[in-house]
Amino acid sequence: MLTASGERWARAEARFAVLAPMSETHPVRLEMIDDVGQQLGLSRRHVYSLLARLRNGAGTVTDLLTHVSPGGRGSGRLPAEVEEIIGDHIARYFLHRQKLSVAALHRRIALACHRAGLPVPARNTVNARITALHPASVARSRGGPDAARPRQSAGDVPPPVTGILDQVQIDHTVVDVMIVDEYERQPIGRPYLTIAIDVCSRSVLGFVVTLEPPSAVSVGLCLGRVCSEKQTWLEACELAEQVQWPMAGKPKQLYLDNAAEFKGEALRRGCAQHAIALEYRPPGRPHYGGIVERIIGTAMTAVHELPGTTFSNPADRGSYDSDKHAALTLRELERWLVLAVSSYHGAVHSGLGRTPAAMWDSGVAADGRAPLTVLGETAFLVDFLPVIRRRLTRTGFVLDHVHYFSNTLKPWIARREQLGRFIIRRDPRDLSRIWVLEPDGVGYVEVPYRTMSHPAVTLWEHRAATTRLREQGQSNVDESALFATIEQMREIADRSQKATRRARRNRARRAHFTDTADVPGPVVHPPDNRPMDGANVVPVFSDIEEW
Repeated sequence: MLTASGERWARAEARFAVLAPMSETHPVRLEMIDDVGQQLGLSRRHVYSLLARLRNGAGTVTDLLTHVSPGGRGSGRLPAEVEEIIGDHIARYFLHRQKLSVAALHRRIALACHRAGLPVPARNTVNARITALHPASVARSRGGPDAARPRQSAGDVPPPVTGILDQVQIDHTVVDVMIVDEYERQPIGRPYLTIAIDVCSRSVLGFVVTLEPPSAVSVGLCLGRVCSEKQTWLEACELAEQVQWPMAGKPKQLYLDNAAEFKGEALRRGCAQHAIALEYRPPGRPHYGGIVERIIGTAMTAVHELPGTTFSNPADRGSYDSDKHAALTLRELERWLVLAVSSYHGAVHSGLGRTPAAMWDSGVAADGRAPLTVLGETAFLVDFLPVIRRRLTRTGFVLDHVHYFSNTLKPWIARREQLGRFIIRRDPRDLSRIWVLEPDGVGYVEVPYRTMSHPAVTLWEHRAATTRLREQGQSNVDESALFATIEQMREIADRSQKATRRARRNRARRAHFTDTADVPGPVVHPPDNRPMDGANVVPVFSDIEEW
C-alpha cells in the first residue's frame, strides 16, 4: 500500500470504485461486464480477471494494484556452462580465507570462459551471483566463525541466575596500557588481567594483574581473592581506609570459556575439592559470557585514560607513543584498578537500575547468612597449583633436576615402594618449595630445596638455564651447574647498563621474592569451610598474592 506509486494507486482506486459493487452481484451479466470494460478501457477478459482478484483477495484496493514487470531481473540469461564456471570459481577462490576481491575473481572467470570459447560474463553479473549467497555463509568462509557471528542470530537464552555466588564468570585480557619497572621506570610491556564477576549482583569479586600469560596459577590466584576477605590485601595496597570491598565468598558455579587454562587437571581437581561446579560456554556462543566480557570492556575503556595506554587498536592510538608516556608500575596499576572497582560498585548499573553494592547487600540479606569464605588461603591456592606425580627416593623428590627434602618425609621413605607416586603441587613463580600430599590425603607437606643455599627461582628462569646448559653441550644437567647458570644470568641482567625490555620484565617477575613474608608451617591442612567470623580472619599471605 505504501510502496505503490501515485499513478498505480489512483488507477487501482478508480477500478475499485467500479468493480466493488459488482463483486457482490451473482451472477454478473455480460452487459454489465461490457459496460465496465468501456468505462475503464479494458477488455472483457481483463475485467473478469480483476473481478476474480477482488473476490479471492481481501476485498481492498490493493487487490487491484497493477504488477510491475521486473524486466527479467533475477532470471539467468547466461549459458549453463558459464554459470557453472562462475559457481565453481566463487566456491574455489572467493569463498576462501585469502579473501580474493571481486575484480580478481572476475579476471579468473573471464580467462576460464575465454579458454573454453564461451561468452565472458560482466563483472556486475559475477557480483550479482555473490550477492545472492547467504551473507553469514560468505562471512564464515572468508573470515571464520568470528566474522560470521554478527550476521547470525544470538539465539538461545543463558541459564537464569537468581542469587549471589550462584554463578561467577572469570576471563582474561591483556591490559591496554604499558607499565614500567620498579627500578628504572622503563617500559616493560603490557600485563595480563584476570577478573571475576558475580552474575547476579554484577559485583567484581576479585582480580589479579600479572606479567605471566593466563594459566591455571592465575586462575587460582583470582579464585583466592574471590573466596577470601580483602582487608589484608587492601592494607597492602594502602587503600584500607578509602575502599570498602565486602564482596567475597565461594562461588557455587564457575562459568568459563573453553581456553586451555580452564580445562586443566589442577583447576578441575581444585574446584571438585571445594564443591565449586565448573560450566563452560557452548562453543561459538560468546554472548553466554557477555557479563564478564562487558566488565572487561568497561575496565579497558577506563584504562585508556591512563598514561602509556595502547588504546584498543593502532587506528585509535594514532601517533601516540605509549612507551614514552608509560608511567605506572605493576603495583601502581593494581592500586588504580582497586579504586576503579570501588567506583564501579558505587555507580548505578544500567542493566540493574541499582548499584552492584546494593545488589550484593540485598543478595546477602536474602540468603540470611554471610557467604562461605576461605580461612586458609594458602591451602586454597595450593589446591589450584599445577599437579606433578613423582616417586619418593631416599634423598626426597627430584623435579626437573632439582632435589627437595624435608625431615617430614623420613617416615615415608622406608615404605616408599608401597606408597606409589605422590601428588605434588608446585608454584611456577617460586620453585624453592613444593607441596606434597600426605599418603592419607589429610593435608599438604611443604618441602623445600634439599640444598637450602639455592636461591628462589621462577620456572621461566629454570627453563632458560636448562636450555643454555644443553646448548653448551651438557646433556645431563647438574643441579649445581643449573643454579650457577641462573645466578650468572641474573648477574648479567643486573649489571647491564642499559637493560632491554625483556630483562626489565624478567626482573619485575622476580621482584616478589624480596617481599616474601614468614615461611608457613610444614603442614598445610585443607581450609575450613565454615562461615567466616570477623574475629577469626586469617590474613592474606603476601608471598603468593603480591606481584
